[in-house]
Amino acid sequence: MRRLRRTIILLLALALVAGAIYAVVTVLQRSETLVTERCVAVVGSDSYELATDQAANAALITAIAVQRGLPPRAATIAVATAMQESKLRNIGHGDEVGPDSRGLFQQRPSQGWGTEAEVTDPVYATNAFYDHLVKVPGYETMAITDAAQAVQHSAYPQAYAQQEAMGRAYASALTGHSERALDCTLRAADAAGDPNAVVAAMTTAFGSLPAVAQGRTVQLNITGAQAWALAQWAVANAKDLSVTQVDVAGASWNRQDHKGWQDSAAGSGSVTITVSAPKT
Repeated sequence: MRRLRRTIILLLALALVAGAIYAVVTVLQRSETLVTERCVAVVGSDSYELATDQAANAALITAIAVQRGLPPRAATIAVATAMQESKLRNIGHGDEVGPDSRGLFQQRPSQGWGTEAEVTDPVYATNAFYDHLVKVPGYETMAITDAAQAVQHSAYPQAYAQQEAMGRAYASALTGHSERALDCTLRAADAAGDPNAVVAAMTTAFGSLPAVAQGRTVQLNITGAQAWALAQWAVANAKDLSVTQVDVAGASWNRQDHKGWQDSAAGSGSVTITVSAPKT
């Protein structure tokens, strides 16, 4: 009888433990589904929210400006233009004004911008935009709507002005001139990250960099604005690249804590990007 009683008590205890574990897992799963994924760039008291895919495209556009040695103003103009033209999405259709318009900048093959395949390649499209922008005399000091119109020849030239503040916020963060200015709120990574994929994407955006991939990390020995440009680029691309943490110049961004940039012991001479581990 005692043995039976002990067995029953043990089974009840195991059931309680299993139930508690199930409850915790269920709560965690539900809390993850409640997370609204988004990215926010902050300048002063103003903040500007984008979806994660939009932020990744803003990061690419800005990184190419950095790669080309262009001023942050060029990136501001380009990001604002792409937001107005395509909502910062690589769309495959035009409108009644430009039925053959395509891509981030709604460039038209019929107007000499390139083939449809080219203008829907974000890297090609961005470089094509900058190729035209740098030929505009004094674009660095022009009103954004005037500089954008000089390139785009839009039917609605004044529309670019409404994207100026957002463009400036993302360009300032993603060129590294505003530190701790870009944060993305994300759910847990659903796949293992690949450091080599991070290096490949980074190289596409910024050109050749002193990046070393090892284990689950990518490390770059760089400082200053370039370090912050790369760090915040990594945050903007954290969803697609399964990035879980970024460390740079006394600050860390952690995907799980949803607290944005926090003070840390990260050294000032490097950027470390950590990706998610394989699922077990």
